[in-house]
Parts: sequence; structure tokens; C-alpha cells
Amino acid sequence: MKILRTIPKNDGFYMPAEFEPHYGCVMIWPERGDSWQYGGYAARKAFIRAACVIARSERLTVLASEAQYNNARAMLPENIRVAELSTDDSWARDTAPTFLTNGKIIRGVDWGFNAWGGLVDGLYFPWERDRQLARKLCDLYDTDVYDMRDFILEGGSIHSNGKGTILTTEECLLSTGRNPHMTKSEIEQRLKDALGAEKVIWLPNGIYNDETNGHVDNICAFVSETDVVLAWTDDESDPQFERSSACLEVLQSSVTAGGEKINVHKLPLPSPVLITEDECDGLDTMDGLPTRTPNERLAASYVNFYISNDAVVMPFFCDKNDEPAHKILQGLFPTREVVGIYARDILIGGGNFHCLTQQIISP
Repeated sequence: MKILRTIPKNDGFYMPAEFEPHYGCVMIWPERGDSWQYGGYAARKAFIRAACVIARSERLTVLASEAQYNNARAMLPENIRVAELSTDDSWARDTAPTFLTNGKIIRGVDWGFNAWGGLVDGLYFPWERDRQLARKLCDLYDTDVYDMRDFILEGGSIHSNGKGTILTTEECLLSTGRNPHMTKSEIEQRLKDALGAEKVIWLPNGIYNDETNGHVDNICAFVSETDVVLAWTDDESDPQFERSSACLEVLQSSVTAGGEKINVHKLPLPSPVLITEDECDGLDTMDGLPTRTPNERLAASYVNFYISNDAVVMPFFCDKNDEPAHKILQGLFPTREVVGIYARDILIGGGNFHCLTQQIISP
């Protein structure tokens, strides 16, 4: 593995879309007690279901700590590789490398990571094992890696259409806990250089009360080069209405890097998901303080899905909008099976299936 300090775009590398072919996928076994209530057993059931769907069509590797390796190996089917590798939590989207290609080979990007805001508004400390993960995975997969550790970025904060257009949010990438020494234009240029892109579309914000400072992967995602889904509510009294409306306005007035109009498909949100007192009681404290409070609204969204080679894994919440959202996604992915998996126990950890996964693209 070579550690590269050149510019990916200048080297001819770019970030493909998630709906393009994958070689594989990386996930991380849930374990952290202040993220996963009551030992994480309920979360692992959903995790395993998602893993099994993904592993049908791509090579899945699940990372597990030394303490949990034997559990993970016993509970996952044989076609899923389990590797012992230490991390601080299970959000592979944000800590694993972003993979780029030049059409012949792939390379990883090792972004800086500070647990979604560092000492300003980060979610835990320390985060050193997470910070080391991208480089270790590139070593594991025998790919060269670009050193971008001077730039704080999580994989959940970007989406690519594979043709030069990147989606992100101002709420996240302009937050004071990321890269406060950089201007918006400097951040945009860094994204273009690192991801081989020509255009960045800045949405104003993400999902209400999203503790990642509004990751784009929870509110909007490319489903084709010119089509996106946008988390949506018609309830004008919901704080999400104003947020989604602002994003819609930007999308409707934007075009792709190729000059094509963006088609927006509204994906209904579930009813507000509020954490219960019993669920809070099952979480460990962090530095003696609770990580959740009863009736706190969680950042539930159907947009937080993962696109595998032959399926789409989407969260379900036992909500009236589960099936309508499923129908919309199935219509947008006619060649893939859209699989809904009950995900409340994943959501309590702070994210969902897209957050739990990072694709390893085909060259």
C-alpha cells in the first residue's frame, strides 16, 4: 500500500455513484454500550438481516473487536468474512475510506475524522481507532490510499452521481467542528479535487435533530445520474417541512455537472420517532452523562438506505409510511429488490443502514 499525497482528480480518479457495480462492502459489528441499548442484541438482529441481503450479491466484510469476534463469526453466515479490527463505533460510512477509480484500479481516500465535530460538538472522545480505520482497510484490500487527514469529512456527508456532481449540506461541511479555517469555496474546491468532481450542489441542511450536523445521506440521495430522492413531509408544523422545502428549492434550481435537470422524487418521512424511557435506560452513560433523553426525537428517514448490486436495504419503522416509501423506491430501482428491515434499534445508535455500510467499488 502506497500513501499518496497527490490530487486524485489530477491523477484521473473520481468517486462513482453508489448505484454503480460494487466489488464488496464493509460493515462494523455493533458493540458500543452508549450507542446500542441493552448490549446491542436487538440492533444486531437488524444488522445481520441487512448483512445477509447485501452479501447475496457482493463480498461483505464485517469488522469486529477482539471481544466480539467469536460472537460475530458465530452469528453471521459463512459467506460473510469477519475480520478482527478495532474501531470506536459501527459507522463504517463515516470512518472507512471513500473509494475512487480511474476505470482500471481503485484507490481509497483517508479523510480526517473527529467524531462528527471534535471537541466542539463531537459525539465521543477518543476517536483514534476510528481515525486509523481507513488506512488499515486500504492495507487489507491492497489498495493505495490518498492522505487527506488534514481535511475533516465523513462519508455520510457526500453523495456522488458518478458523473462529476457531488451533493452535500452546508449545515454539515460548514459546521465549526469540521474545517473552520476554510471558506465555503475552499471546501468546495477540496471536494472537487479529492472526488474528481466538477460541481458541488450545496443543500442548506439535513434532517431535523440529526446529530451528525445534517449529513446529506439522511435527507437526499442520487438514485440515477439525474434523479434524487428527498426526505419530505407535508406537515407544515413539523420543523422538517421548512428544511426539506429549502432543499427542494435548491434542487429544482440546480443542474448536474453535465447540465441536466435534476428530477426530485419526494420520499415521505415516517412519523416522528421518539426514544422511550425504557430504551434510554438500556444505554450506558458516557463520562457519567446520558447519551439520550426520553422523548428525544431521533433522525428517522427512509433515505438512509444502502444500494447493493442486486438489492436496496431500506429502514422500516412500523409506520404508515413504510409501504408508500418502499413502493417509491422499488419504482426507482426496478432491477433491484428493495428490502425493508425494521430499524428502530439501529436508529437509536444515531444512524441507519447507509451509515452502517461503505461500498468497495469495482474498478
